[in-house]
Amino acid sequence: MLRPEQMSKVSVTGSKGVMPEVIETVHDLRLLHVTEYDGSWQEEFGFETGSPIEGAESASDKLVTVRSLKSILGVEDTDSGRQRIVPDDALGEPLEEIRAEVNELDDRRSELENELRAVDEEIDAMEPFVDLGLDLDLLSGYETLQVVVGQGKVEPVERAVVDADDISAYEIFSGERTHAVFGRPVDGADEMALADALVGVEFATLEVPDASGSPEEHIRDLEQQKRETESKLETVESELHDTAVEEGEFLLAAEERLAIDVQKTEAPLSFATTENAFVAEGWIPTERYNTFAGTLKDEVGEHVAVEELERAEFSRDGHDHAREDVTETGGTAAVTDGGTVSMSNDDPPVVQKNSGAVKPFEILVQAVNRPNYHELDPTIILFLTFPTFFGFMIGDFGYGVIYTAIGFFLYSKFEDGALKSMGGVTLAAGLFTTLFGILYGEIFGFHLITQYFWEGMLGLSHPPIEKGLSPATSEWALGWLTVSVAVGIFHINVGYILDFFENYELHGAKEAVLESGSWILMLNGLWIWIFSDALGGVPPEFLFTTFAADGLIPLGFSGFSFTVGWIGLGLYFLGAGLLGTAELAELVEFAAPLSNVLSYTRLGAVLIAKASMAFAVNLLVFGVYVDDHGGWHFGLGGMPDAAALEAAGTVSYHGHEVTEILFGGIFHTGAAGVVGGLLVLVVGHLVVLALGVTSAGLQAVRLEYVEFFNKFFEGGGRAYNPFGYDREFTTED
Repeated sequence: MLRPEQMSKVSVTGSKGVMPEVIETVHDLRLLHVTEYDGSWQEEFGFETGSPIEGAESASDKLVTVRSLKSILGVEDTDSGRQRIVPDDALGEPLEEIRAEVNELDDRRSELENELRAVDEEIDAMEPFVDLGLDLDLLSGYETLQVVVGQGKVEPVERAVVDADDISAYEIFSGERTHAVFGRPVDGADEMALADALVGVEFATLEVPDASGSPEEHIRDLEQQKRETESKLETVESELHDTAVEEGEFLLAAEERLAIDVQKTEAPLSFATTENAFVAEGWIPTERYNTFAGTLKDEVGEHVAVEELERAEFSRDGHDHAREDVTETGGTAAVTDGGTVSMSNDDPPVVQKNSGAVKPFEILVQAVNRPNYHELDPTIILFLTFPTFFGFMIGDFGYGVIYTAIGFFLYSKFEDGALKSMGGVTLAAGLFTTLFGILYGEIFGFHLITQYFWEGMLGLSHPPIEKGLSPATSEWALGWLTVSVAVGIFHINVGYILDFFENYELHGAKEAVLESGSWILMLNGLWIWIFSDALGGVPPEFLFTTFAADGLIPLGFSGFSFTVGWIGLGLYFLGAGLLGTAELAELVEFAAPLSNVLSYTRLGAVLIAKASMAFAVNLLVFGVYVDDHGGWHFGLGGMPDAAALEAAGTVSYHGHEVTEILFGGIFHTGAAGVVGGLLVLVVGHLVVLALGVTSAGLQAVRLEYVEFFNKFFEGGGRAYNPFGYDREFTTED
């Protein structure tokens, strides 16, 4: 799982006469990730980039036509219910008939849509005149009057007309927002005198429609025209829909058939060719080489030569050396052993070798980058750590069940793709959230699992671990900070160890020690020093009590001795010296072992924050009272008598000596409180559920990407994309 699938580079050489047959066979096998010929053999050996096979242009043109028809008809991949054979004659006249019919309907649809837009624009333009309330023929056609219609405030308009020297008389007719200004110009005035008088006034003029009668009648005529046009458009849409239903399955199959034809006919564009021969190179999974070579031999015979050029593996300098030598012999290419000429020195594509529950986590790795072939694949590490981080921070049985259900739905609903992978990740995160919820004894923030399982069934006084919200359990809150630090040390060590292993295989032991071992020494040496008596009372006490024999997590560790602590500091400086020897500039990161580990305290911080949010929701709804040991209890079955508590200072309630009521709870304030409380309960927990993804999920991802991946992961790998097609809608049988 830490290594990608091993890949082999192969060469396929043959005469041009068998090239179509070779392409057909290789396409059906779907194994060869083709290497593009880069022209490097042209000058020395006369190889040129191949030309498409006859029919490529026709297939490409038809493919464009089919995809255009699919778009016009709105055909989706789900519209096909079966695979079908698409013969050559179906891509001729029948396809042309469908194209002509669909284009005619689409043109008609466009015309009707344009008509509808024009009618809507006319109706919109007529609305202000309905507001004005004057017949349209009264607004134009005068010889001695000028008319301006528009919208704005009437007072400034009237003032501008009164002040105009070229207007001898005027009248203004107004609706709610629209005004018609009638003005008589003086003798000799310009025909635009009234309009000029309104220049500078906030008055948006409107063009008077070329129509007569009342605006209401005109709008009614337009609306009738609109309904008729809409009816015609519905008819056209119905015909297009019927065509989509009738021809959709054929178009999907035709698109796939043509896409395959284009793939095959344009394949030689990646080959090196001469007048009589061709050479194709590419990568296949090593374990499939015999299948690949054997099938080509069975289908094409001795007219084609298949050779495994190299098996991509780690090497000391990070590169692979196996190459082929190509010579010119009678116009054909011959492959000879021991040569150094290659079509292209390309890195092998990467097939991440994960399966089962681990595979969905590839999406988290690929969100950063695909691993390159010469580095370890961290997917298995993410599978082990990401759900653990997430579950630890949320740690609630109720939330965990919901996350698990969402993940299961996505994983089972979708056959492939990002949503299925995210479903698998969510499913794993939900299961760990459920597990930690049981260990914490919580369901939606209530301690019901503690009460009925850990205390009731098993007879324990408390669950195995607690979140540390109440005063009685507050030491857990500090303890989780210690746990977070320990997790950080371990997690970062794993990253550095993976980096050490990669450097050792790529560059040798010296580079591994200097570039990776130095950081391992610095990280562990510094924290041995911190977890020791060497610093006296500077480190907080909870660092030494959390894992002590009588501590919260009794592992028997209460810190290193004074001597071991100073040895640890010595290791830190030794590591810094080795790092400076390898790369002096990296010493500016000397504090990284401290800051990187402290970043993991966000695990404990988010744990407390999410628990506090759930606690706040339950507090508002059911209320909380405090016992004499500092424990908090939700008022699920009611609340203690507040008056009696105030008078006596303490009351006995459900076996607890109550000393304080933090909040009485909305739920206990009557019928309205019950309804309001349930609303707050549901909405509040939905918010906490959603924020669990944006806080715990993002923080867990951040630790993986920033603190962990940065230690060893570069990425940049190419996806394995074998020549061929995964048929959905067509079959050859």
